[in-house]
Amino acid sequence: MAEAKKILGQVALAAAAQVDVYTVPASTQVVSSSVVICNTSGANRTFNLSVAIAGAVDTPAQYLYWNEELPKDSSFVATIGITLGEADVIRAESNGADVSVNVFGVEIS
Repeated sequence: MAEAKKILGQVALAAAAQVDVYTVPASTQVVSSSVVICNTSGANRTFNLSVAIAGAVDTPAQYLYWNEELPKDSSFVATIGITLGEADVIRAESNGADVSVNVFGVEIS
């Protein structure tokens, strides 16, 4: 099995729009080591972060963080080992623009 340590996903969020940050490719497993959410705006924001098994429709059970406060000009770092299977999706949303999400980890194929 090959392992690739890498940036799994990077997105800039728009206001109140849920976005797929990363989808696990076919025949691949992933261990995500960390997720960094950065607020580059001059205003406070909140964010949501979820994981959908096989890209399932959004439900409350998928949320890791809900309406988590993100002060202006700051970052939130979640150093957690999220294990993902084929077609699983990490999703994020913010209540305003100028928020970025970066996901780091290892793809195993």
